[in-house]
Amino acid sequence: MFQPRPMTHLLIAASKEQMASVVTELYRHQIFHITDFVNQGKEGYEGVKIGVPFGNAGDLSNNLLKIRSIESVFQTAPSTQSTVQMRPAETIRAAIDSELPKIDEEVSSLTVKRSNAETRIRECEQRINELKPFALVPLELDLYRGYETLSVFAGSIEHDLEISVPHEKNFVAGKDGNFIVVFAESKNASDIERQLADAGFQSVSLPVESGTVQAAVEKYTVELNKQTQIREDCNAKIVELKAKYADLLAACDEVLSCDVERAEAPLRFATTDEAFVIDGWIPADAVEKVTAALNQATGERVYVVVDSSEIEDTAIPVEYNNPSFAKPAELFMDLYSRPKYKELDPTIILAIMFPLLFGFIVGDLGYGLLYLALALVLRKFLLKMGEMGKKAFIVILGAAISTSVFGLLYSEFFGMSLPWHSIIFSRHLPIGAGMEHAMPQVIELLIISALLGVIYISVGRFFGMINHYRMDHPGSHRTKAILAQLGWNFILWGILVLILSVADLNEYSQFPIALPTLVGIPTIAGIIGAILIIVGCVFVAIENPLDLMEIPTNTLSHMLSFCRLAAVGLSSVAIAMVVNFMAFDLFISPAMSDLNVVGVLLIIVGVIILILGHALNVALGILGGALHPIRLHYVEFFTKFYQGGGIIYKPFGLKRKFSEE
Repeated sequence: MFQPRPMTHLLIAASKEQMASVVTELYRHQIFHITDFVNQGKEGYEGVKIGVPFGNAGDLSNNLLKIRSIESVFQTAPSTQSTVQMRPAETIRAAIDSELPKIDEEVSSLTVKRSNAETRIRECEQRINELKPFALVPLELDLYRGYETLSVFAGSIEHDLEISVPHEKNFVAGKDGNFIVVFAESKNASDIERQLADAGFQSVSLPVESGTVQAAVEKYTVELNKQTQIREDCNAKIVELKAKYADLLAACDEVLSCDVERAEAPLRFATTDEAFVIDGWIPADAVEKVTAALNQATGERVYVVVDSSEIEDTAIPVEYNNPSFAKPAELFMDLYSRPKYKELDPTIILAIMFPLLFGFIVGDLGYGLLYLALALVLRKFLLKMGEMGKKAFIVILGAAISTSVFGLLYSEFFGMSLPWHSIIFSRHLPIGAGMEHAMPQVIELLIISALLGVIYISVGRFFGMINHYRMDHPGSHRTKAILAQLGWNFILWGILVLILSVADLNEYSQFPIALPTLVGIPTIAGIIGAILIIVGCVFVAIENPLDLMEIPTNTLSHMLSFCRLAAVGLSSVAIAMVVNFMAFDLFISPAMSDLNVVGVLLIIVGVIILILGHALNVALGILGGALHPIRLHYVEFFTKFYQGGGIIYKPFGLKRKFSEE
């Protein structure tokens, strides 16, 4: 808890004859993170180079490319297939040898045929569009070409014009623009071009067809329809092939991906002419099991050693080590950055607090039920996305449940009051009929939000002390960093003690339990607060005196930033109540008292306002309820102790869904 899974640095060496056995065994266990060997010509590495793939790597890669090309045509992928049955890998490899050439040939033939049809369709459409303007001119297409001493100009023009040289002109005004055709002697071509350009002339290509425009258009239209039918037939056959082979292709893709990864593994090893070395990391609790398996697979002709030398934590891969309920929050952690190996992992705090803060902000039973319905609707789609989609579904589900629970506690249902008074704090505003005397407990909500900020910042500084102790090298720098974190907490709590010594928060709020106050001993409390602030400033200045300039930001500003929890929540309630007021009080209720045709229209308008207004507020609730808690964790909490930047643990081996060895 609060730290990644312990890792052990392992070196595996053997003769090249054992390479295939070692790779197969490591791939089977799927827990060994390989550190790629980089040939940099270092001293002591003479004769050591990057390995070469196994002999079948090329054929495997070619087959994988064929399958993914077919999947691209089918617009499918293994991640989108959820109904594929588990099959033995050898059966799938046999299908690759027997079925893939036939499938590839059939799909390639269809795609080529479809591509040719699409090319011909574009050509026909282009020729039809080019010929249409000429349909307005009463000339056959042969008359536009074949002259030695005549030039022909055709195109669109802004307006008709008088041409000053001898010519033959056809001008047609149309709703889509004016069209003009001019015949003139070639010696006058430059003069005509200049006069046409002054009139906004845009030339078009002269037709190469013969006969009438109508006949040419009909010819291309027939060809267009024919090629369109060919394309549709190809698409229909591709859909049939997709239904027939999509599951098989997903399984083949998985098996070949595994085989290619194994075949290309030597590219990550350090090798000599006779031997190889694999450098990597493995969970500490799996070292004995993997060592025994490698010895068994190679007949004990492999050398496995645990490297206990000091290694920078930035080079150690990080695997989360969280309980199952906290794993969905790893999605948010990876969006920010994975922790370093020796760094505290705050995933559990994020897993607990994100849904609680979401519910605290939105806190409406009606919206919570809508979010729950949304989660169930998206469930099938999200689960197809694999582990990430599953985590996203659980996050949405947790936020929906929290919103519903807080809605019961706040007594809110689409901005309306439930049959009981709010159990914790009232957020109802004096908006609408029956709510004239509603008094939201704004002060209480703001106090709770600010106190939550104090707790978050204090815990963040405490975590910062632990991280500096664990991650920094022993010495004065580590001591100064730890004291600085302690100093920031002293400053924060000193300011809080001073506030409590002059202000009794119970006078401004109505909590069931009295809040702590120090107004009874203002002198003693003031002295304690001042001492805390002074000592805190000294500790901070020991590390860096310039950091004292950030006291307003790193204390009061970040603490008060948590007040957005109350503010955003109250704004959501206000929007919901305004929507209800506009829909019911301004439209529906007056119309119901005197129902007629106009009243029915008013009721319809009111219902539309009700639906659209709450739909907008639901969307804003998702945005505000998710964005602000995440921001508070990323900006106000993580910046106190968290660096991130850890290497993601990627064990050698693909997790199988459709095949088994």
